[in-house]
Amino acid sequence: MIALQQVSKSYDGALALAETTLRFPPEECVALIGPSGCGKSTLLRLIIGLIQPDSGTITVGEEPVTPQTCRALRLRMGYVIQEGGLFPHLTGADNVALMARHLGWPASRVQARLQELAELTQLPLDLLDRYPVQLSGGQRQRVGLMRALMLDPQVLLMDEPLGALDPLIRAELQEELKRIFQELRKSVVLVTHDLSEAAYLGERIALMRAGRIVQYGPVDELMERPAEPFVTEFVQAQRPRWPEGA
Repeated sequence: MIALQQVSKSYDGALALAETTLRFPPEECVALIGPSGCGKSTLLRLIIGLIQPDSGTITVGEEPVTPQTCRALRLRMGYVIQEGGLFPHLTGADNVALMARHLGWPASRVQARLQELAELTQLPLDLLDRYPVQLSGGQRQRVGLMRALMLDPQVLLMDEPLGALDPLIRAELQEELKRIFQELRKSVVLVTHDLSEAAYLGERIALMRAGRIVQYGPVDELMERPAEPFVTEFVQAQRPRWPEGA
């Protein structure tokens, strides 16, 4: 579904993504994980066409991502960021339906899709009449997910979608996301810094460091067959450290 062939990106001579060749299997969730500044979000923005690579090619389906095609391709990709990235002057419903109305969907179709997505994300429909500031963090994230799914995209790209939430809400939404991924069977690329979240939601994990993918595969492979010492260091750093005597 998504393929990168020798894709690279630099900013003012600083490497953000080394030459990368990678295929994301269809109908699976792949988690991009690694320390801050390792290139996770850069890779995601390259896929959706928000930035252009210095070299290489990216394809979604059979279509190359270029400045000429990225606008049409974005209609086939949902994009979710922290806090949902909602427009504060629009209600939840208006945020979700923004692109559908821009494309000329009739009001009846928009309302039916809003109802369907509210049920999918388990968000009471009346909350969509509120503005983002009137919603909790978890509710805003559900609205952001609804907006990304409004056009029924083939691909879902998620950039640290749960990073700003408190642990209890985050755990609840992780369960919701896993259920939704299993139900919809879309191709998902999830950026996170949390290994447990990556392991819970992703069928495969791409661990990145300094703009390079150092290991790609199921989480068990990272733990049992690390490709290099950094993989072991990263895994061990994510394990909880309990105080002595706790």
